[in-house]
Amino acid sequence: MVRARLRTSLLDWYARTRRDLPWRRVRDPYAIWVSETMLQQTRVETVIPYYERFMRELPTMLSLAEAPEERVLALWSGLGYYRRARMLHAAAKQVAESHGGRIPEEAGELLKLEGVGRYTAGAIASIAFGRRAALVDGNVARVLSRLFAIEEDVKSARGAAALWRLAEELVAGGADPGDWNQALMELGATVCSPREPKCGACPVRSECAARERGLTASLPRSERRAQPISVRRAAVVLASCTHVLLARRRADTSFGGLWEPPSAESEVAWLASSLGIDVHTLQSAGEVTHLLTHRRMHVDVVRGELPRKRKWSLPSAEYDAIERVALAELGGPEPRAVSSLARKVLIVANIPLGSLPWKK
Repeated sequence: MVRARLRTSLLDWYARTRRDLPWRRVRDPYAIWVSETMLQQTRVETVIPYYERFMRELPTMLSLAEAPEERVLALWSGLGYYRRARMLHAAAKQVAESHGGRIPEEAGELLKLEGVGRYTAGAIASIAFGRRAALVDGNVARVLSRLFAIEEDVKSARGAAALWRLAEELVAGGADPGDWNQALMELGATVCSPREPKCGACPVRSECAARERGLTASLPRSERRAQPISVRRAAVVLASCTHVLLARRRADTSFGGLWEPPSAESEVAWLASSLGIDVHTLQSAGEVTHLLTHRRMHVDVVRGELPRKRKWSLPSAEYDAIERVALAELGGPEPRAVSSLARKVLIVANIPLGSLPWKK
């Protein structure tokens, strides 16, 4: 009876108040897959323009499968966690080659695709195909841990298993599994927030065990994430009024497949020497700080003039290509794929980036 009330109250609330998000206007499994991949560890507000541009440029699974990796990474450029884009691309090729271009409908089959984990499989299967497949992300973990007063560490094996068992029981208990899963995520995203949850606006507050026991502020329990390690790098920006020197990172490195001004975890003098540039011709442009999940990067940026004609050698084993790139190409219809860190470096070096796609 309690779970029936919980289901009714939450679904009614979701139907009335859910946000109008572009991926909620369709039942296309490809569109849902793209959105769920982009939303991993990324805010909705950040994702929307990337999602809309990605879907305009690559509107079908087949178009993604046939696209060159450079194009896929360029459309992802600035969104971060680029491994997601590469795995989505690889999975699209799997679907085209092994499934006749049709995305599998069952979570178990989806899990066999590159980069598709338990959460993504549950999201696609339930939202696009109406399968009773559970999902647990950070929002759902927080909502369930509070509703049912689960005091296990939600990131521990035991805590995660308890959450998944509960999610599976709940999604199996009624119709509309896609709406049910989205309602749980919506509640966590808009009401049952990590800090200062809006309990007075919660549609299921009368069913919340944490609220009844005074545990809301202390749940969910999880070990505090380790502080990121500080890493210092140097970056050399060589530019003319029309071109800039960029190097492409190897696929098996951080930011793999993306282009950036040559950089290294070393002194500016060493990097300049590896490029065959006299360090005394370079001027300091400033410092860039960039936070990743486990690293805080501090990049010393220097700038110099880009010679007109010269054959460049790779500055280090981190790269597999190096080229003079036209500034117009960075903001053109087929832009180079550059990371948000590379953008910061170029901006500090006063490189005119023009009308880049991530600024739209």
